[in-house]
Amino acid sequence: MDFTLPAAIEDVRGRVAAFVEREILPVEADRANWDAHGNIAAAPLAALRAKAKGEGLWCLQLRPETGGLGIGKIGMAACYEAMNRSIFGPVCFNSAAPDDGNMMVLEKTATPAQQERWLQPIVRGEVRSAFAMTEPHPGGGSDPQMIATRAERRGDVYVVKGRKWFITGADDAAHFILIARTSDDPRHGLTAFLFHRDQPGWRIARRIGIMGPEEHGGHCELEFDGLEIPVGNRLLEEGQGMKFTQIRLGPARLTHCMRWIGLSKRCVEVARDYAAVRTGFGVRLADRESIQLMLGQLAMDIEIGRLLVMKAAWELDRGGFARKEVSMAKVHVANLLHRAADVAIQINGARGYSTDTVLEWIYRYARQARLVDGADEVHRMVLNGFLDKEGAGFWSWPTH
Repeated sequence: MDFTLPAAIEDVRGRVAAFVEREILPVEADRANWDAHGNIAAAPLAALRAKAKGEGLWCLQLRPETGGLGIGKIGMAACYEAMNRSIFGPVCFNSAAPDDGNMMVLEKTATPAQQERWLQPIVRGEVRSAFAMTEPHPGGGSDPQMIATRAERRGDVYVVKGRKWFITGADDAAHFILIARTSDDPRHGLTAFLFHRDQPGWRIARRIGIMGPEEHGGHCELEFDGLEIPVGNRLLEEGQGMKFTQIRLGPARLTHCMRWIGLSKRCVEVARDYAAVRTGFGVRLADRESIQLMLGQLAMDIEIGRLLVMKAAWELDRGGFARKEVSMAKVHVANLLHRAADVAIQINGARGYSTDTVLEWIYRYARQARLVDGADEVHRMVLNGFLDKEGAGFWSWPTH
């Protein structure tokens, strides 16, 4: 693969980086702009979103005919890294989870009528969305085959009963994608649906407290007790829910990694700035070999993560599924983010542990990275499965 960014992509990346520096970081620095859950408050967010739209930096991930810039996965890797220099960056460009993954999968799988009704309001920034798949025990988590929420077809509607939990953004979402069981077929038993928050037959049972800062709308537990979904709000055909989840989750996992690379670089930035001015026992921290070793290791680990992400993005752009590449990137970058925050806090000392910097925010946020969209262990099992299947071919190079 060629690691040279096309000039058009570099132009977008540069404009994103400049917008973050000029517009978002000053907003982030003022705690009056934060909401009660550690995210950007509604008023400053609306102002920044309007500016991003005005500068043509909106929904980079979508095709132009959908309302985006059509920069592809490689372009997203470069731009998402730049936008997440700020903890508030992605949402300002309408590139934050879960809307990001939901928009991409609806663009790819929804009918034109479904796109107009369900996708376009998210694209325009009028509503937020959620993806309801994970369930409490004994339902499905990392193993979607265990999903227990059922959607029974009765004439022209499906009637849904069951529970979901840790549904990101549910408290603020208007449009929901739901994965439910429509049969006991082990391969074709799941189906994807769309529903609106105002429909009867379901409720948010609670907003689940977590150790880290929260996305807008938190992480919620949902109860379904007779929600009726018209057949026209089914995504793909009945029984194609597993196919739908794979279409959504693969790219979404990778976009997490793109954003986490940006946060990891921010940790290094904060650590280097402090090490350059802080002295102890007559020596700058930046001049101590122990600090240099810490930062040098992080710099290398970040570059490894960028290469893994770019290879996966390249594979997706050329039409592959990139399951192996995405799993490798997911494990490496999730662990990298935690290490980057930890090292940066160590270098900053008590300052890093305080709320004077964003490091403690990133540290709390980072712990979820090894769990969301598949735990480390699940992705390592996936990689071992490829190793068993491919043997030495696991490391083969693509050829023309």
